[in-house]
Amino acid sequence: MTKLTQSALLAAIFSMALASASAQTLTGTVTNGTTNKPATGDQVILINLSNGMEVADKTKADSAGKFSFTLKDGPGGPHLIRAVHEGVTYHQMAPPGVSSVDLNVYDAATKVEGLSVTADVLRVQADSGSMQGIRLFVVSNTSSPAKTQMNDHNFEFYLPPGAKIEQVQARAPNGQPIAAEATPQAEKNRYAIAFPLRPGETQFQLEFTLPYTGEVKVDPKPLYPAEHLVVVLPKTMQFTAANPPSFQSMQDPSQGDTIVEVAQQTKPGQPLGFTLKGTGTINDSPGQIAAGAAQQQEQQRGPDNRPGGGLGVPIDAPDALQKYRWPILGGFAVLLAVGGWMVTKRQAAPVATGASTTTSAAASIAASIDRSAALRPPVNAPAPATTAPTAKSSMLLEALKEEMFQLEVERKQGKITTAEYDKARAALDQTLERALKRQG
Repeated sequence: MTKLTQSALLAAIFSMALASASAQTLTGTVTNGTTNKPATGDQVILINLSNGMEVADKTKADSAGKFSFTLKDGPGGPHLIRAVHEGVTYHQMAPPGVSSVDLNVYDAATKVEGLSVTADVLRVQADSGSMQGIRLFVVSNTSSPAKTQMNDHNFEFYLPPGAKIEQVQARAPNGQPIAAEATPQAEKNRYAIAFPLRPGETQFQLEFTLPYTGEVKVDPKPLYPAEHLVVVLPKTMQFTAANPPSFQSMQDPSQGDTIVEVAQQTKPGQPLGFTLKGTGTINDSPGQIAAGAAQQQEQQRGPDNRPGGGLGVPIDAPDALQKYRWPILGGFAVLLAVGGWMVTKRQAAPVATGASTTTSAAASIAASIDRSAALRPPVNAPAPATTAPTAKSSMLLEALKEEMFQLEVERKQGKITTAEYDKARAALDQTLERALKRQG
């Protein structure tokens, strides 16, 4: 062997050693949450978020449910792990620096027991010719054993006659909002969304418009039991329930320009019709609405000197709102306002995004969601000529924003240490900066 050949061989070995040392391995386990056994044979996909939504690698879970990927792009960027089980996808983020990710999948069924609506929130405004509305459903799947419901008309609901659906978004538990479609059913004004109802809470948000001449009758026709049915409208409009005892007004003259009407613990088929009259727009920021609602609930409840007081009304208290968890509902109501700009798209002035200062959990959630909403463009904005790389960058930005939000939530809940938070946040900030530069 010549000296030249020996040098070339040594250089090749050295290069391979360096590549091996710099490569990072991402491992994990896929567990069938229905059977609590390894999800043997399920397809597992590695998605590189640094390059948009690029599929970087694929494999299958072994007999122990384990999988492993070599990160060819290095350890610096965020990744998404996707597992496919019985035709349904499940996702788990892998932030920069994370070397192990576990996720659960569930058996699928066309019908499961334990579906209910945690919150059904309708937010409306109207001018002399049309009414614009946003409706948010928070659907809870508490099936036992846990299963995912999936069929062609998985979640159904009614809209007022003449309603035209403009946009639909769906969000899986711990997932990101994605575009969905509501399909008209054989029965008039009834629609269905074919989106998997995974164990946990799934959210559906839709924008609709309908012709309006100053008065409209709305009949929700609930198809599922619901903890809260909430109607939010401008104070310049009038709300009249067909059965007044069904709804309770949460109007607070000192807070904002909205009226909030609430029906609690509703049943499928329960008559909950109401009439809306007048015109008006909602100018409150989502944070102000949630903060005002939470503050009113605090005022109604008064001081609480019980051990652990302040967490809620005692379960034995004779309070009509004892099960009405305002901090949670406030969060749902302002989550609706992530797309609140869709309701106000006909307004010339932009909606404010600042939140009122309050110590309530509702206001904290509202402030976070307001900041997310401020990053989204109006739906009626002219669509630019988007190239494929730009579209991928936008998807990456959405994933990064979602991960940052989850990171903040975990920090506030004390689930991670300060050092872990600082490390993850620094890596996300760096990736976000690179993505913004690519997007221009």
